[in-house]
Amino acid sequence: MLDFIHTHGMIISGAILLIAYIFIASEKIQKSVVALVGASLTMLLGLIPLHLHIEDNVKGVFEYVDFEVIFLLIGMMIIVNIASRSGVFKWMALNLLKATKGHPKTVLFALAAFTAIASAFLDNVTTVVLMMPITFVIAKEFDTDPVPFLITEVLASNIGGTATLIGDPPNIIIGTRAGLSFMDFVKELTPVIVVIFLVAVGILTFLFRKGLKATPEKMEHIANLDNSKTITDKGLMIRSVVTLALVILGFVTHDITHISAFVFAVSGASFLLLFEKPKEIYRDVEWLTIFFFIGLFIIIGGFEANGGIKFLADQLIVLTHGSLNAATMIILWASGILSGIIDNIPYTATMAPLISELVNPANPNAITGNSHALWWALSLGACLGGNLTIIGAAANVLVSETAASKGHKISFLRFMKYGALVTFISLTISSVYLYVKYLH
Repeated sequence: MLDFIHTHGMIISGAILLIAYIFIASEKIQKSVVALVGASLTMLLGLIPLHLHIEDNVKGVFEYVDFEVIFLLIGMMIIVNIASRSGVFKWMALNLLKATKGHPKTVLFALAAFTAIASAFLDNVTTVVLMMPITFVIAKEFDTDPVPFLITEVLASNIGGTATLIGDPPNIIIGTRAGLSFMDFVKELTPVIVVIFLVAVGILTFLFRKGLKATPEKMEHIANLDNSKTITDKGLMIRSVVTLALVILGFVTHDITHISAFVFAVSGASFLLLFEKPKEIYRDVEWLTIFFFIGLFIIIGGFEANGGIKFLADQLIVLTHGSLNAATMIILWASGILSGIIDNIPYTATMAPLISELVNPANPNAITGNSHALWWALSLGACLGGNLTIIGAAANVLVSETAASKGHKISFLRFMKYGALVTFISLTISSVYLYVKYLH
């Protein structure tokens, strides 16, 4: 039995990965459970070494779990959770709305801009959770359908989250795997993301123009919304905002300090926890997401340990004839389409080691040239592809379910009508950017 498993390890580990993907996509079983079951099978069947063997250069199971990603996620979840309790994010959003003077089209742009900027520093789910109550209030004041505002916000959240290392989980995976810093993402991706955002919101404003009308009385009411009681705890607000600012400063100065991003995130979270009841805060951490990551890393680690990742990398090299240009475009568009169908987190976690193998100097067939093009293609494709369908990203699902519970159903096809257009435009702009910057 053991000999059979050892001989066919790549096929067995690949089957576990594929079956896990199918169950994750079907959502019949909660995805963290699927990941942990797959991880358990991988370890029980001996598909991955349980311990590190330094003398044989064999990685153990814990070397395949990217704890930098795990601790960065936990730290940021705690910081954002504590900060949101003060009402600071709602206060910022309402101030932004007051500045628009109640013009519906300007309000739409302001909501989208705030969502995109916030999503660059907070996770997308947290951002849309903060924005939805405000959006429903605004739509009620305008006496209009909130769905155009909600669709624009969720598309903006996925676009904005692409701009930084911490904006979207795929970027965290890519950053730690490729050794890219917070400022690397800002310098390389933020300019093209700004262009994509402006084009996307401009198109959405045009498409939704008929519903973006309001009487002068309603506009005046929006402009004079009372924001004086939104901050519920001033001390907490000051403490959490200063901490969040310092953590982000730590991310930005990584090239100088050489301290990993997760250290700043955990340090900031630890400081804020000194003033809170830890049990309450820990209860609100998205542990399902954390365990999903751990299980997934182990499943993919089993596939990598049995040569599966190297095999796929070699096939991609054959397909592209070793061309950096072809590989970059295939990764960008395939990532964009697949991330709209399956969760972009497991997709990115699978692709990251594959790209590492594609550019591995020890691989005699490795793709030569500026390998960063492949990493940026994966980031742009995986993050922007989340806009393709209503199940493409967790934020999309959350917004659609919340809207439906309030009597404003967003159907799969209604979302895709706008999401597919925005995704196609986003990937086209990204293709031009990557070609001009890296491939020309």
